[in-house]
Amino acid sequence: MIIRDFLAWTQNASAGGRAEATASLARAYLYGDLNADEAWEAKTALLALLDDPSPLVRRALAETCAASARAPRPLVVALSCDVPEVARLVLARSPVLTDADLVDAAALGDEATRAVIAARHHLSHAVSGALAEIGETDTLVVLAANPTAKITAGRLLRMIERRGDEASLREALLARADLPPEVRHALGIAVAQALSGFVTDRGWLSAERCGRMSREAGERVALEACEGRGAAAVSRLVTHLRTTRQLTAGLVLRAVLSGRIDFALAALADLSGQDHAAIVRAMRDPRQFADLHARAGLPEPLLPAMQAALSAWQDLAGRALPARGTGLSRRIIECAIEACGDLSDPHMHPVITLLTRYEAEAARDEAREAARTIAAQALARETARRETEAADAAWRAALESQRQTAFVAEAGPDETVIVTAVANVPAVAEPLNPVGAILDALPEQILAWYRTEELDPATQAATDRVLDGLGDSLLDHFRASQGRAEPDSEEATSDQAARIAA
Repeated sequence: MIIRDFLAWTQNASAGGRAEATASLARAYLYGDLNADEAWEAKTALLALLDDPSPLVRRALAETCAASARAPRPLVVALSCDVPEVARLVLARSPVLTDADLVDAAALGDEATRAVIAARHHLSHAVSGALAEIGETDTLVVLAANPTAKITAGRLLRMIERRGDEASLREALLARADLPPEVRHALGIAVAQALSGFVTDRGWLSAERCGRMSREAGERVALEACEGRGAAAVSRLVTHLRTTRQLTAGLVLRAVLSGRIDFALAALADLSGQDHAAIVRAMRDPRQFADLHARAGLPEPLLPAMQAALSAWQDLAGRALPARGTGLSRRIIECAIEACGDLSDPHMHPVITLLTRYEAEAARDEAREAARTIAAQALARETARRETEAADAAWRAALESQRQTAFVAEAGPDETVIVTAVANVPAVAEPLNPVGAILDALPEQILAWYRTEELDPATQAATDRVLDGLGDSLLDHFRASQGRAEPDSEEATSDQAARIAA
């Protein structure tokens, strides 16, 4: 009955009316209390509406069913294959769609549709991997910025490989909290390559010099990416560097000269095929380390520098003086240069040149750190000086405000007399007599009332109310100034006035 009446009505209704009726019917099916027969008829009517020629009807149907897990799967799948403005509604959040449905929609849809899929909550590895492989920059940025998307390290590296030259993608990836160290290293390499290309195009440096700077930057990033990571993460980074042919003897030497023995241990274990326990024992014995050095395939001229650097590191560690952060340690470098400096073999010249360049880099790093410390101290002193000046200015403003305080006296139930002290009193002047200032500012009418010898009862009552509000000390002082105070009270009045003035 429902399907027959509803479909008959839709034959002559407008597109807007059909859209409203479709939304009502969908809500009744999803959230209404329908029996089995009514639910079947409503479902059949909704499926029939997929053939409605107006996109408004199908859009209303998609908006109503997009977030519901009770929506019929054939209906949702059909809507996901509809025109983009209809399909994106269900692709963005429908829990009915499977990973296969989303991958198929990403492969057949346009870039805006892929971006909608990339923004879904709790995106699976399969869908993220498909988007990482076929998505363009906009889609990859949305995917990287989705904190709930599950993306493997391999797919993150693939994204960098495809669109690592885009700054927006690099920023979105660096904002992720679960970024593996090998991905951070790849991002550092991408940034170094972008900067090198810019400098080379400008003609500021040669391609060879930019290439060497990029390699050194990649080495620094590799060690910095291991900061705070466990042994498993470091081993994974070493494996990545080896497979990409970036695990060089210079990087291993830099790790030792920087005191990053965890990286050096993982690199030697990966290159030699020995376990970590054997590597640790070899690092303590020069003979065993020479054999390990050969098994790892490191250049023979590098052996004296490596042995001297390991010995210097052990000495610093024994004295509780570890190397500074992930940067090169000048103490260890000096020991390595001393071990290689007396050798006349020409094969040692490249090693000495490398160590000399490392020493210059360490000196520059120390100078930068010292300059930052000095600048921070200077900024702290300047900030403290400005805060002191601001506090002093505020105190002076408050003091000046107190010197310009207003005195209020109630003249009666319906009248208020406001008496203001003298403004802008010079800092160096005669002491201010507050009693005299108040009495000088009193209206002449009150003074006339007070000077009158005989007052009528009404005037006398008003005058008494005003005088009662002024206080006994002020009245006594005023009577004394007018010669109307009692002889025996003149001395007390003078004392009271002196206390008020003080």
